[in-house]
Amino acid sequence: MDRDIEGLNCALNSVKVLRSNVRRVFETVSNGLRPDHGEDVKENKYILELQEFLTTVNNNLRDVENSVSNLTPPPGAFNLGNTAYLSQETTQEKQQLYGQLVNSYKWTDKVREYSALAGNILASNSFNKTYKTYSASKRRKNLTSTHIVTPEVIENLIMSIDRLFNDVTITTNRPFVPNPIIQVALGRVLKAIIAFKGLMIEYVVVKNLSESNDLWSESRYKVFKKVTENCHAAMCHFHSPMMPELAVRSFMHWFHSYITLFSAPCKRCSKHLNCNLPPTWRDLRSLEPYHEECK
Repeated sequence: MDRDIEGLNCALNSVKVLRSNVRRVFETVSNGLRPDHGEDVKENKYILELQEFLTTVNNNLRDVENSVSNLTPPPGAFNLGNTAYLSQETTQEKQQLYGQLVNSYKWTDKVREYSALAGNILASNSFNKTYKTYSASKRRKNLTSTHIVTPEVIENLIMSIDRLFNDVTITTNRPFVPNPIIQVALGRVLKAIIAFKGLMIEYVVVKNLSESNDLWSESRYKVFKKVTENCHAAMCHFHSPMMPELAVRSFMHWFHSYITLFSAPCKRCSKHLNCNLPPTWRDLRSLEPYHEECK
């Protein structure tokens, strides 16, 4: 295959050289006699120059014939069916379809060829796992999943969190049973819409109390967008598949520290505002407030 490609490149280069020299012949004929041919016997110089170009073209044509004769002829004509009539369209937009269709055929052939090679490689390397070495009495222990729990378990967890804080109001909605979506309001400061999947917090968005309860739309206020980003970081930090209830309680304790979002100064710079924003970050351990630039 490499030899065919090399021969094809050689033939194309020969055609390119031939076209270039043929163009020079036509330019010489169209220009006629030039001042650089001189005043004496300038016609003879013009004829000799033209003969030299024609000899070169003749040699180039011989090179093209030799290069083409070394190519391997295709097994048959490419059958494009009725799509071959696209090249006869008079409109320019439809004429472009023919070239695009030919390219798609070539791309499909390459995909088929590479797929066959990949299939042969995968067939020779089996990745099937067998457990014949294990005795029948030894079985893998089924791991409990925090995603598969009854609605009562989630409800009890939410009620226990609601009893922890007097200044927190929690309302529950279950559009996707059994996974709830709760709305947590921190006094008159802010609210968070939290989506659960089993006993795992899956998504959090923080908004102003007057904004909608839509889970997938963010707040229009920059301060609550920053708090939402920090909640996502804390959600990943407190995540624990082995102790999901403790993870949720830890997150809620951390989130409750935002009750002082607009009243507590930054622990480092002791300022309430920095870049027109209050301290939107809460330390994951000490729960102390920090500006984004000060944490």
